[in-house]
Amino acid sequence: MDKNTILGFVLIAAILITFSILNRLSLEEIERQRAYQDSLRIAQQELQEAIRESAAQKASDLDAANHTDSSSEQKALKAYGDFKSAVSGEENLFVLENDLIKITLSNKGGRIVSAQLKEHLSRDSLPVELFHKDDTNFGFTMALRNNHIITTSSLFFNPVSEVTTDSEGNQQMIFRLQSETDAYIDFVYTLPANDYMLDFTVKSHEMSTIMPLGSNYMIVNWDSRIRQQEKGRQFEERYSTLNYKYLTDDMEKMNAAKDDEKKLAGRVKWIAFKDQYFSSILIAGESFSNTHLISKVESKESGYMKSYQAEMTVDYNPMSNEDMNFKFYLGPNRYKTLAAYDKGLPSDQKLKLRDVVPLGWGIFGWVSRFAIIPMFDFFSSFISNFGVIILLMTIVIKLVLFPLTYKSYVSSAKMRVLKPEIDEINERIPPEKAAERQKATMELYNKVGVSPFSGCLPTLLQMPILFAMFMFFPSSIELRGESFLWAKDLSSYDAIVSWDVYIPFISKFYGNHISLFTLLMTITTLISTKLNMANTNTSDQPGAGMMKWMMYLMPIMFMFIFNSYASGLSYYYFVSTLLTIVQTFIIRSTIDEEKLLAQLHAKRVANTNKKQQSKKKSSFMERLEKMQREQEKLMRERNKKR
Repeated sequence: MDKNTILGFVLIAAILITFSILNRLSLEEIERQRAYQDSLRIAQQELQEAIRESAAQKASDLDAANHTDSSSEQKALKAYGDFKSAVSGEENLFVLENDLIKITLSNKGGRIVSAQLKEHLSRDSLPVELFHKDDTNFGFTMALRNNHIITTSSLFFNPVSEVTTDSEGNQQMIFRLQSETDAYIDFVYTLPANDYMLDFTVKSHEMSTIMPLGSNYMIVNWDSRIRQQEKGRQFEERYSTLNYKYLTDDMEKMNAAKDDEKKLAGRVKWIAFKDQYFSSILIAGESFSNTHLISKVESKESGYMKSYQAEMTVDYNPMSNEDMNFKFYLGPNRYKTLAAYDKGLPSDQKLKLRDVVPLGWGIFGWVSRFAIIPMFDFFSSFISNFGVIILLMTIVIKLVLFPLTYKSYVSSAKMRVLKPEIDEINERIPPEKAAERQKATMELYNKVGVSPFSGCLPTLLQMPILFAMFMFFPSSIELRGESFLWAKDLSSYDAIVSWDVYIPFISKFYGNHISLFTLLMTITTLISTKLNMANTNTSDQPGAGMMKWMMYLMPIMFMFIFNSYASGLSYYYFVSTLLTIVQTFIIRSTIDEEKLLAQLHAKRVANTNKKQQSKKKSSFMERLEKMQREQEKLMRERNKKR
């Protein structure tokens, strides 16, 4: 090994050692930075907690000051520092209104105290009200100089002007929270004409002069109690959820069945306080961080469904005086309305508010989104009677599936005409040889070209539709309050008889009413089950008796389950099953079973001949191969003699 080679190895070793040292130092630096960031995050959370506790205490002191002596008042005034002049005042209300919604604003807190939906009524026949003053609180918490903490919801704003309306019908109201200096915060509300989406902008002026150095965020506080709006509490409670969407991910939701609490690590785009048919959705211009959500189930006697709490931080730079932009959606959970807010937006900017409408997961959601909803919207564009719309939708679905349904019935008919031969097999082979029986039966089916599983295909294809409808009807606000025949509301149960007395077992599992559409659905399902059992030869199969009773028991179970469901859903299942029965009779009348049996025999003969030909061919090939082997053997022997 020469000197140059040795020198080369030494240099390579030095480079590797140096790289390892630098890499280790780099990793150590990364760890230090990570530790620093973690400590900074913890410190920020602790600061937020201190701000929250301080704000809560000061709000309590301020409330106490309104009911006690002057010393308490002075204490409260001192606590609010540069905004002490906003501690007291007289509350005044202002209204933003279009054809869809009436929003009432208060100068106390500069916040929404009512949002009435003009086109929708509650169970008390009054306009549905979101953001009710007594049930909802909204505001910002921020730190000021000299360790002062304020919450905007407890302070009085000054209206900059009266409500203004531009040439396009957009209405605007501005509230100003004025400090003792030139610094102030403006809350700007803008309601477009004919829209449920309210624009909300927070403007600031010279706030850096009264806020601590390095302040870069505000805390957003939002809590609300959701009132019961519908007749059937069961579904309203199930569909009342606190939903949220991450900035770069899909929507998620809190547990609807029990109390739930989450602290979200990622950035959040919007938060929705949702009940069965309506939502209040707060949308960030950029995003929320450090989001803390709480959902609680209210008691049945309270008149409320859920209690929601949301606390999050929003980036804020008082030095730049940049606006903070938000939006409030206050309206119905109508899929078409919510989906319209994504029109024209790039895929990475879509809000996906439509996801608050529960359509089911996977293929069930796709069926609803791309088939059920477009068909429903098409018929509702020129038909006002929703009972007729459901009927037409059912007919269309049945027509689309008819070819497969027909094949299913033909398959059942083939098995039915083969029953004498099946009976002969069962007589010939004793019951204890069940496997041999099954083998002989399958051989018979193979000979005539019959598949016992072909009749299952239409049922499998209908399952996504059935489940899609199961999700569509209880969540479709279009059916809310719409009557058909005796059903006063297709979104709720159609009680023809009801009672207030608690009856053991019945009241718990069935309810205190009888839904007529559910009864009709049960009766038609039993008839359809009987027809299917008659068309299918299962009497000699193992466990056939148990299967038969289960088939009859399921409709009875569904009667208990669906009694409190939306009458529109029971009506759909009733009509669908009734049309299935009609199809059964029509198809059976068109099938000549004697002709069908002759076709099966002809196919069996053809298959037998084909098999025999195959055997002959294989015998010929076998002889040919044998002759070839003998010839090769003869050639080898001749070569040896040479």
